[in-house]
Amino acid sequence: MVKIAIASASSQLAREVLDALVATKRHEIIALVRKDPTIYPSLPGVTWVQTTCQDKAELVRLFKGVETVLSFAPVHLDVGNAIQKRLIDAAVEAGVKRFAPSEWATGVKMELALDGIPWYAGKLEVAHYLEEINKEKKVIEYTRFQVGIFMNYLAHPHKTANHITTMSFLFDLENQQAMLVEGSLDDVTVWTTIQDIATVVARAVDYEGEWPAVGGIAGSRITVGELLRIAESIGRPFTVNWLKKEDVEAIEWKSEWYEGIDLRNAPPERFQQFMSVAVQGILIGISRGAYDVSNEWNKLLPDYEFTQVGDFVKKIWGGK
Repeated sequence: MVKIAIASASSQLAREVLDALVATKRHEIIALVRKDPTIYPSLPGVTWVQTTCQDKAELVRLFKGVETVLSFAPVHLDVGNAIQKRLIDAAVEAGVKRFAPSEWATGVKMELALDGIPWYAGKLEVAHYLEEINKEKKVIEYTRFQVGIFMNYLAHPHKTANHITTMSFLFDLENQQAMLVEGSLDDVTVWTTIQDIATVVARAVDYEGEWPAVGGIAGSRITVGELLRIAESIGRPFTVNWLKKEDVEAIEWKSEWYEGIDLRNAPPERFQQFMSVAVQGILIGISRGAYDVSNEWNKLLPDYEFTQVGDFVKKIWGGK
C-alpha cells in the first residue's frame, strides 16, 4: 500500500489517474483541491482536502507519510512556478520519496519549440529545478511523465474517457479534415490513450525500481503521413488545410492569450481565440520533434500492451 498525494486533483487528467489508482484498491490517496471538498464524489481510499498550495507548512503536514506526490498543476497559471516549487520543497521536507511534476504532454525536445508553445515553458523550468536540487545528492526521486498527444482526441465527438473533454484537434475524423504544415508527412508524433496513461501511472506508483527522470509513455509512435492514411481509411479522402511553415513560424505570441487564464473555465470566445493559434503552435512543436516522446516506461513495463492508433481509429470509426 502506498500513500499518495495528488495536486490539482480536480483536473480532468488527474481524475482519470485517480480512478485508476482507486481501482487497484491498494492505496490511501490525498486529493488536493481548491474548491469545497464536499462537491467531489466519495471514493474508497480517497480524502479530498481543500488547499491553495500557498502555505508550505500546511503542505509539509499534509505530505507526512506520503510516498508519492503527483502534480497536475496548470503550468501556465503558476506564476514563476511558485506552486510546483513549493510542492517540491514541501515534499522534500516531509520525506516524500517520489514526485511527478506536471508534464503530461511533450517530450524532451519541447525546449526546441517553446517559441511555438510558450505556455509549456514552466514544465522545463520545473524540470531544471528538480535537476538542481538533486545535483549534489538525490533528495527526491522524480519522473517526468511525457505522453505526447491524447489519442482520445481522434474519437471526437465520441466519448471515450470518463472525465477528459475532447475536441477536434489537428485531425477531425468526424468531418474528414485536417490542418497540417506543408512538408510534415514524415514528422513523428506519439499518441497515447487516456486509459494507457492512467494505467501506467498507477503501475509506476507500485514500481519497485528507481523512477527514470525522463518518463516517456509512448502509446503509438506514428508519422503524420501514416496517421493521415489511417484516418482516410474510415471513409472519403481528407480535406487538408496545408499551412506554409514560414507562415506558422511567423506567428508572434502574446502572453495575454494564455498567462493567468484558466482555459478550462474561460468564455467560449476566449478559448477559441487561444485554440485558433495554439493549434499552429503545436504544429511547430510537431515539426521540431516535441511530440515524439521517449519510451522509458514502455521498457520498464514490457508486459503492458499499448493501444495503437490504427486499432483505436478502427474501433471508434470502423473502416471501409
